Amino acid sequence: MDIVSTMKHMMEYFIPENSDSSDSVHHKSIRQMAVERLVTFDDVEFTKKEILVMLEKFDPSKTPGEDGLNSDILLRIFKCFPTFFTEIYEFLRKGYFRKQWKCSIIIPIVKPGKEGSTKVTKHQPISLLNVGGKVLEKLLINRINHHAFSNSLLNENQYRFFPHKSTIDAALAAKKDLYGKPYKKRTV
Repeated sequence: MDIVSTMKHMMEYFIPENSDSSDSVHHKSIRQMAVERLVTFDDVEFTKKEILVMLEKFDPSKTPGEDGLNSDILLRIFKCFPTFFTEIYEFLRKGYFRKQWKCSIIIPIVKPGKEGSTKVTKHQPISLLNVGGKVLEKLLINRINHHAFSNSLLNENQYRFFPHKSTIDAALAAKKDLYGKPYKKRTV
């Protein structure tokens, strides 16, 4: 196989066709909801402080997406033009999502121990996203989590995606249920 056909094969494997012809009824309804504009009246605008805190959490040494802007560059831009920068994140309220934030660079990394394999599955695809889109994602996750936690919408037996809980906590809780003994969380 030459390099071009290898790359085509990898692209077909890593990025399957996004076709609505094979969608179930459920997936068709999701596609329909995605194109309809969601109108909400109680959304609070993102604040400059929220965006600043989020930008400061990102590691500037991480490889940026296709726009080449790492978090350090975006942080410097934000400090020079905080109002303009904050307005970028309000486009979502108007039903606009920046196309650049939907693009990624996919880098296939060979999985350890699979170096000798000729199968495409020996690769783990790493997707490099633009930091601007990652900031928006984190802002939205914070808002969703705040709503879920402040309104007690999550089950106390939820361990994944729950602050200060892990799979170790889940295993210890299962052990307690099994043996009926209280457990102590070990610190490492």
